[in-house]
Amino acid sequence: QVQLIESGGGLVQAGGSLRLSCAASGRTYAMGWFRQAPGKEREFVAAINWSGINAGYPDSVKGRFTISRDNAKNTMYLQMNSLKPEDTAVYYCAAGLTATARVQDFDYWGQGTQVTVSS
Repeated sequence: QVQLIESGGGLVQAGGSLRLSCAASGRTYAMGWFRQAPGKEREFVAAINWSGINAGYPDSVKGRFTISRDNAKNTMYLQMNSLKPEDTAVYYCAAGLTATARVQDFDYWGQGTQVTVSS
């Protein structure tokens, strides 16, 4: 069983930065970040494989967000720069066997952390 705890969310002005962290208990393989805005489906933000060498992003965040992990600390990060109001959502950390963009491929989820970007 894997438990995931996110931290680092908050309120930031447009153009600002935030760094999210996801602390894991138990062995993790691929990990990812997803987000969900009110009234919308959960959407893919970033994913990374166990080694940290391979990572993927959708076009909406590519060049602004960076996913990374420190396996010694069993922690994953999401550095978010140049934030936009449309990035406002609850951000979820997830763990699974393979790093994909699909919600259904991740077996474990954190409780979520709110990110609000004001214009």
